[in-house]
Amino acid sequence: MALMVPAALAENCRKKSERAAWLTRLPDTLQILQRRWSFVLGDPFSSGAGWVGPVRLAGAIDAVLKVCMPHMEGEQEIRGLRVWNGQCTVRLLEEDELMGAMLIERCKPGTSLRELAEREQDLVIAKLLETLWSAPAPRVFRSLSALTEYWSKETLADIGRWTDPGLVTEGLGVFQELPRNASTEVLLATDLHAGNVLRAEREPWLVIDPKPFIGDPAYDATQHLLNCKARMLSRPVEMIRRFADLLEVDHERVRLWMFARLAAEPRDEWGDESSAELARALSA
Repeated sequence: MALMVPAALAENCRKKSERAAWLTRLPDTLQILQRRWSFVLGDPFSSGAGWVGPVRLAGAIDAVLKVCMPHMEGEQEIRGLRVWNGQCTVRLLEEDELMGAMLIERCKPGTSLRELAEREQDLVIAKLLETLWSAPAPRVFRSLSALTEYWSKETLADIGRWTDPGLVTEGLGVFQELPRNASTEVLLATDLHAGNVLRAEREPWLVIDPKPFIGDPAYDATQHLLNCKARMLSRPVEMIRRFADLLEVDHERVRLWMFARLAAEPRDEWGDESSAELARALSA
């Protein structure tokens, strides 16, 4: 039987040769894992970052298999789940770091936090981040500066497609500066938004897909805010201040992180005028 590959995953694997090679090996990888961990495999969920699907373990235990696509941001997800150890994240049941494979707790009913109004999402995300930040931050994790440097190189490689060079250059400068002058550093999730929070039985909400780095807690406000773009476009400063206050972080640093991400983060299309418009609104 042919392996089912979600469209978003197939598209992402076409972008880089190492990902295409990973996808070619994926059927063999799944067979190896199936023999090792003794599960019955279901059809994959829609995911662009790896092969993710439900499995049934011995004893009729439901879990989720995740085999991560080569992806710089998510390289230390397994280590992060080890450290958080189920404190507001899904639990890690089995792992193979070399293969980027893991069996994780399955969330039931598994509906996402997006089912709630955005202002309610703000409260849940803030509470989850407070718990995530309370974990130890061993230096085995990469610094947030490693992520901003990686993004900056990708953006500079795409210089011919910039639609507002002045704005992008300013954003790149902020990317350089912010990781250097943070007064506090914690273990960050970096990709925490409503789509990565699922309703569960063990806890009301559990975090999936963390991408851990050590750095400025103000950064961790940005992914949720970027996923609330309509509210951000209408009242950006007010929304940043409200969410920063919920997190008890410096709203000025959140504003600067938001500006840098909107202005200079690498993207497939540089003609997204809404991102540029919001970056300009935050650049004052």
